[in-house]
Amino acid sequence: MSHKKVTYFIVGLLLLLSIALVACEGEEVEVTREVEVTRIVEVPAEGEAETVEVEVTRIVEVEAEPEVMVPEQVADLAIIERWQSSPHADAEAEAFVHWDEDDPAEVPTSCATCHSTPGFIDFIGGDGSEFGVVDQAAPLGTTVECAACHDDAAQDLTTVTFPSGATVTGLADEARCMTCHQGRASTVQVNASIEEAGMVEAQDEVSEDLGFINIHYYAAAATKYGTVTMGGYEYDGKSYDGVFAHVEPYDTCIECHDPHTLEVQVEECTACHEGVESAEDLAGIRTLASQVDYDGDGDMEEGVMAEIGTLQEMLYQAMQSYSGEVTGSTIVYDTASYPYFFDDAGERFVSWTPRLVKAAYNYQVSQKDPGEYAHGGKYIIQLLYDSIEDLNTAVAEPVDLTNAHRIDHGHFAGSEEAFRHWDEDGFVPSSCSKCHSASGLPTFLAEGVTVSEPLSNGFQCTTCHSSLETWERYQTEQVEFPSGATLGFEEELDANLCLNCHQGRAFSGSVDQAIGDAPDGQVLEGQRFINVHYFAAGATLFGSEASGVYQYEGQEYLGRFEHVGAFDTCIECHNAHALTVEVEGCANCHEVESVEDLRSIRMADDEPVDFDGDGDVEEGIAGEIQTMEEMLLTAMQDYTAASDVADGIAYDAHAYPYFFNDAGEGYGTWTPELLRAAYTYQYVQKDPGAFAHNGRYIVQVLYDALNAIGADVSGMARPAVPTG
Repeated sequence: MSHKKVTYFIVGLLLLLSIALVACEGEEVEVTREVEVTRIVEVPAEGEAETVEVEVTRIVEVEAEPEVMVPEQVADLAIIERWQSSPHADAEAEAFVHWDEDDPAEVPTSCATCHSTPGFIDFIGGDGSEFGVVDQAAPLGTTVECAACHDDAAQDLTTVTFPSGATVTGLADEARCMTCHQGRASTVQVNASIEEAGMVEAQDEVSEDLGFINIHYYAAAATKYGTVTMGGYEYDGKSYDGVFAHVEPYDTCIECHDPHTLEVQVEECTACHEGVESAEDLAGIRTLASQVDYDGDGDMEEGVMAEIGTLQEMLYQAMQSYSGEVTGSTIVYDTASYPYFFDDAGERFVSWTPRLVKAAYNYQVSQKDPGEYAHGGKYIIQLLYDSIEDLNTAVAEPVDLTNAHRIDHGHFAGSEEAFRHWDEDGFVPSSCSKCHSASGLPTFLAEGVTVSEPLSNGFQCTTCHSSLETWERYQTEQVEFPSGATLGFEEELDANLCLNCHQGRAFSGSVDQAIGDAPDGQVLEGQRFINVHYFAAGATLFGSEASGVYQYEGQEYLGRFEHVGAFDTCIECHNAHALTVEVEGCANCHEVESVEDLRSIRMADDEPVDFDGDGDVEEGIAGEIQTMEEMLLTAMQDYTAASDVADGIAYDAHAYPYFFNDAGEGYGTWTPELLRAAYTYQYVQKDPGAFAHNGRYIVQVLYDALNAIGADVSGMARPAVPTG
């Protein structure tokens, strides 16, 4: 290290202190501190031309002017002391001495960015060089010093590019942290290594061209950004959580960690998390957004980190079983010894197959971010689960995942289509943001309009709660449905929040408008299928008042289904966070023990009526509806088979646009009667709890749809609408 560099460090240190002292307001203090700086410098050897390394210690005295206003937090140069206690300042750590014995003794360009101050400044262009490139190896002897993060170029940094090639923009001070804490590999590098080895089609064959791929250490940003940056290995056909968003203002590196000590600011966590007194306590946190048993061990009280820990054990078991059975060499892991994976003789593991490379990569990803449970625990859980599942396909005795869970319940299932559909767009458009973003509903309730919103990883507490101190929920007396009707639960305003989204996006009039004056049997040119959308439970519950299902002219329909008083709204029957049905409450009146048992319920006044005409008057109302659904699809297919103008029709509940012709293309030869029937069929398909929300109303609309499209309904019964 040159004398110039030592001077630069001390001047930078003094400059930082002077800025801190003169730019703040506080009490008048006089500060005198001695700062000890030790560095290795090169000086000429006596009588020789070459140089030798000499350890130099300098004592720098810093004195504040008597009249300077200094805040309490830096009155004793606390910032410098905090930094000195941090891993960033640990000059003896492997992260900074790893290259001391190399020849040449320098930090290579591939490592200098994050393992030296000159390298970081070089990478960000602070020395006038090209941004994003380290032009020369860095000298030994520096750590991550003041000049690294307080360089002008560092303070202007707003963009970070990850190993996958994904670029995150619009960042603030956290960009400096993310530049290094992102890992050094991703899905892209793992796939590339398998392709280069020519092993894409040979997942279970050993190749000497394959090896372990290491993400590197403390890749917290990769964990937090999930599938946006693909830091873990993401399996084909699977979807993954995106950016984990915590509550504001605790959602970035330096909002949760002290930027100088790097320690978690635990005192800030206690506002929301009870029982947290130390950083160790944070591992025990489990929020109401984690209401599934990820590892399947039956413990729903343990923290998310414990869930991850068990899944890590399960993956390690799967890796050992697979390696021993498929490669003939059992893999062993040592977290403290490079290259981490060894055979049972203690030698470097070399029997890699593509399937094992993927699993080992994810195992290491989960090991090398100790704060993963807080940075993006659900993303890590998905990586571990998928790795186990993939290995299971190739072994005789797979690891049991029967009781394990990969994703959360709907509102918090950030990996699913409801929240990931717009990833390529980069935002959720105004037409969808109310229900498919974390911030859309609060915006709508406050402004009465929807706007484009940022992508989200499922709902957050602030989606439904107007206060994180009292946990008060947003209040609305009535909700407007697609039909224009304004409805609501007068007795339970909190439940009206549910109605804002669980109302569908079309109604009976949407179908009539599409048909217009067209006569039955005529193809509606250019007409697409009208989709009510999903889980329109609110429209089902309010029946004819909301007109969510297609209602045939001349028929009368039931209105709101009113259950018993204590179980008459969304959040009285469903857990507000897990969304599961509160079966225990149902058992007070119905002989049920599980959600499945609810399908067998049949109200007293439904007996002995045989709604579907199959002769069974004891099956639950759900069974009556299921038979009529099946009959309606058959009737639609019979209709198209007999039609001279309509193509044959098929249905796929999992593929948009759901209805297809015989060639597998989106259905396009809609006639009025076929469009009405298809709308009704899709509606019932997409409200799986329709039998409980308003079962007899659903029987009415199915009966009418069957009758209108020509099915035989002579043995069926249509529920009557009470008079008076």
